[in-house]
Amino acid sequence: MSKLHKALDRLKSRPKDFKWQELQTIMRHFGYIEQKKGGSARKFIHQEKKVLISIHEPHPKPILKMYALDIIINHLKEEGLL
Repeated sequence: MSKLHKALDRLKSRPKDFKWQELQTIMRHFGYIEQKKGGSARKFIHQEKKVLISIHEPHPKPILKMYALDIIINHLKEEGLL
C-alpha cells in the first residue's frame, strides 16, 4: 500500500495522531498548493477549481486536532475527492 493510500485510509478513520505531513501528501495529490501566511496559518489552494481550505499548522507537535480533521474531510467530500 502506498504512502498516499495509507494516509487517505488514516484520514477517513479520523485518528488522534494524524500528522501534518500526511495532510500535505494528500492535499498535493489532489492538486492543492500550500500557501503560508503569517504564523501557523496555512491555505491549501486548488489552482484549477479555485477553491481553498484554511487551516492552522499544528505546533509544537505536528498532530492535527479533531476539528481540523473534520474540516478537511468535509471539504474533500464536498469537492468529490473522498
